[in-house]
Amino acid sequence: MKAKHQRLTLVLLAVAAVVGAALLAMSALKDQAAFFYAPADLRAANVAAGTPIRLGGMVQTGSVRKLPDGVTTAFVVTDNRDTVPVTYRGILPDLFREGSGVVAEGRVSADGGFVADTILAKHDERYMPPQVAGAMHKTETLEK
Repeated sequence: MKAKHQRLTLVLLAVAAVVGAALLAMSALKDQAAFFYAPADLRAANVAAGTPIRLGGMVQTGSVRKLPDGVTTAFVVTDNRDTVPVTYRGILPDLFREGSGVVAEGRVSADGGFVADTILAKHDERYMPPQVAGAMHKTETLEK
């Protein structure tokens, strides 16, 4: 075998190894990835119940209430085009308020609601999570 053919064989083996590693990484990431949705996008996408996602938007004013068990909070996330009812069991962040930006990580429930495992709230008065601002800018519901 000539040296030229040996180099070509090594290059092809290297390309095959890189493609194989990329496919394995994408396969592993598919199981762990949680896509971000605004409420209007979530309704349009018809995400299957139980799928892990991130839901972002604003906490609708007047929607936050504690359930009788004392540890579960129900509220509504809105992007001013659509709303999604959210339930969260646990301690809410100190910055969680009505009318503020929020990103909830969790799963879509069978009834069309959202069960959050993690709640992320905004930092200060002007901060909005980039994903929420982008989604609200895309739907033209971002207030200036």
